[in-house]
Amino acid sequence: MDYTGIHHVSLIVTDLERSKHFYGKIIGFEEIERPNFDTLGAWYQIRNTQLHLIVYNEGKTLRGTVELDSSDGHFAVRVTDTEAFIKRMEAHNVSMLTTPSNAAGWYQVYVGDPDGNLIEFNYHPEE
Repeated sequence: MDYTGIHHVSLIVTDLERSKHFYGKIIGFEEIERPNFDTLGAWYQIRNTQLHLIVYNEGKTLRGTVELDSSDGHFAVRVTDTEAFIKRMEAHNVSMLTTPSNAAGWYQVYVGDPDGNLIEFNYHPEE
């Protein structure tokens, strides 16, 4: 068996329009067409990977907090310019947890979406 990568990450959200504003307008992910499922949601393309937002009130994966904690479950997106990303988040008053120097060897910036889902945005100068 040969794996070619991660196709998508799915996140539970509670307010689709609020989440679409965050991921599309604030973060800047490209929204793509989504099939007409029985549940509400939105899909975003991030290079070779997709992010799927799903409104699912019975979901059990919401963290129940918007506190930023880098040890909690999250997914990571590699960026080419950490400073530009930080400036974009500051312009939208998004809270961040930054770790410019750590054991991983790359700059990490953690943000939470309106439902508390954690996303790490990281940069490695040699990639």
